[in-house]
Amino acid sequence: MNEPATLPAVRDRDPDRELTGMIERVITEVPPPRTHREAVPADVAQRIAREAAQKAALVSGSLALPPGPLGMLTVLPDIYVIWKIQRQMVADVFAVYGRTAELTRTHMLYCLFRHAASQVLRDVAVRTGQRVVMQQLTAGALKGALSNAGAAAVASYAYWDTLQVARTAQRLLDETRDATERERA
Repeated sequence: MNEPATLPAVRDRDPDRELTGMIERVITEVPPPRTHREAVPADVAQRIAREAAQKAALVSGSLALPPGPLGMLTVLPDIYVIWKIQRQMVADVFAVYGRTAELTRTHMLYCLFRHAASQVLRDVAVRTGQRVVMQQLTAGALKGALSNAGAAAVASYAYWDTLQVARTAQRLLDETRDATERERA
């Protein structure tokens, strides 16, 4: 007799898990640094942080300018670009400290999100909320002024957030350096 054909096991696909994994891979990707080891890394790291924060503010503020549904469509690209700027900044900060080889995906995730619980959701909520509020408030003669104020608020948040990521990276490097020095003593 012939055995009944068996079908290969079908793995249940969990779209939420797949999306979460994709987001995690995008967030934690470690880019190659664009800097090198410096004699006084703290000063250079602060300059890198300020430049990244300014770039993040410019990008985020610009993407917050479009009104209506188009403005809402810019939220995810805004967050993606900000994370990309911040990831590069973290890689560059590690490089000026001469610690590029130590930067892992886990370190990247820690640096990007240590400064606030539920940062991913907060980023989306802040950027979306500011756009929604500005859309509701912008009517008549105040439309342009309020729209620009909303973009300025989004830009300010991106600037602040990027500086927080830089501070976290520098603290992590300082703490691990201090721990290493204590072990050697």
